[in-house]
Amino acid sequence: MFSSRIDLQRTRTGHDHHRVTFVELFFDLVFVFAVTQLSHGLLKNLTPMGAVETGLLFLAVWWVWIFTCWITNWLDPERQAVRLMLIVLMLAGLFLTMSLPDAFGEKGLQFACAFVFMQVGRSSFALWALRRHNPQNYLNFVRITAWLAFSGIFWIVGGLSEGGARLALWALAVAIEFAGPSMGFWTPGLGRSASTDWVVEGGHMAERCALFVIIALGESILVTGATFAELPMTASAATAFGAAFAASVSMWWIYFDAAAERASQRIAKSDDPGRLARLAYTYIHLPLVAGIVVTAVGDELALTHPLGPVDLGTALVLLGGPGIYLAGDALFRRATIGKAPRSHLGGLLALALLAPVAGAMTPMTLSLATSGVLVAVAGSETLLLRRRERRATTSAP
Repeated sequence: MFSSRIDLQRTRTGHDHHRVTFVELFFDLVFVFAVTQLSHGLLKNLTPMGAVETGLLFLAVWWVWIFTCWITNWLDPERQAVRLMLIVLMLAGLFLTMSLPDAFGEKGLQFACAFVFMQVGRSSFALWALRRHNPQNYLNFVRITAWLAFSGIFWIVGGLSEGGARLALWALAVAIEFAGPSMGFWTPGLGRSASTDWVVEGGHMAERCALFVIIALGESILVTGATFAELPMTASAATAFGAAFAASVSMWWIYFDAAAERASQRIAKSDDPGRLARLAYTYIHLPLVAGIVVTAVGDELALTHPLGPVDLGTALVLLGGPGIYLAGDALFRRATIGKAPRSHLGGLLALALLAPVAGAMTPMTLSLATSGVLVAVAGSETLLLRRRERRATTSAP
């Protein structure tokens, strides 16, 4: 049933992109849980070290997901072997996600083993699937597997270590894994892969990453709704809830009103989709998703303590979440359409101007202000887009 003579690759026809399959969506459910664990972990440990640890774990979670996204860009999830591979990864992903709250404590080895199993196991499956059918991509995965196995040493040794040693070893492992794509996975004796070697179906890649943005936004709404439901119905709590909802809608609007579709069209028509997929989706989507997660933490703080003082941690998440998101979306547009929107730069400037006065505000009013910045960016983007559409219509013959 699983003979390597069976071609498990997707069939590519014309310019239509592969639809995202139900098993891919099912696989993503694990990462809804993972994003929730990360945001709750940061909320409980809102310190510089807590931010560093949560950031490192976030990078690992994203890396597992995006590498799987690349795999399903080439291999057909409707094939039974690929589907079973995804289900096995889901099970390992649950063990990885369950270990997140205590990854820097007693469950470090569990996290490391689950992560390495997912990375090396998935890549080894691709080697088996591609060996007889795609020699070029097979060679690419030989390089990738070598890099992941090498970084896996530091993940496992870090899991066996404690304290600062674990953090240093895992940081080194993350650095190795993130350097791999940009270096073409250069391997002694095999050289490096060129971006043109990666035959990427751009529409599928764009849709998968857009769905991860939806996952992060969904987690944000889940946290906000669950927190608000447990609070007494007061004017301050209702105001903070409204601000949080407006922020989530604005972030959705900024990404999906025009940027996501235009980027999908650009990568589908690109002469080097591998390079664009690596830059815009593998790397640049990181700050987009991170910004949503940090914003969700700020929203929960504003909901639970709407009229309290704004300490440094609260100010950083309330200002930093929208700032990271706007910076990420600006970079995404720069990579896909060639320029960063002025509205995003204006939004970042507005957030910077709020920083000196944040300490004199309450979490509720600061949340209102940052949400107002996001609403203004989304609104100005929409007005500009509609104006361009009217101009295009009137100038058409």
